Amino acid sequence: MRSLSLHLTVRSLLRAGSVPVLLLAATAAAASGSGAHAADGPTAALGTPPAVGPEFQYLGTDDQPHSVTSPKGCLAAKGGGGRAVTNRTRGSVALYREPGCAGSPVEVLPPGAVMPVRPYFASARFGITR
Repeated sequence: MRSLSLHLTVRSLLRAGSVPVLLLAATAAAASGSGAHAADGPTAALGTPPAVGPEFQYLGTDDQPHSVTSPKGCLAAKGGGGRAVTNRTRGSVALYREPGCAGSPVEVLPPGAVMPVRPYFASARFGITR
């Protein structure tokens, strides 16, 4: 039988303040290997349509939830990007430590990805092809 205790990362996020419930549920579902897959979108674990809500969400290093609807090009990660990230766009997203999408990407998230990004990112480029 699987333990009901929360993963240490999720526990620390809950203690930090407000966190989007859908983002937490999707992260927990992806980590636990439930029937819903990250590619189904972060709300699939809750049984709601995947088209609801912003297309890109992250919990910033300022412990505040941030979201972008219809993102294009290179955008600054307000509040410092970090921790849990959800990519519900139709394309991959490259995350950079430097402002202005400079340097090499820290991480490239495919469509439908829900994952932690450590230690942080300062900007994100949307609509990239691998």
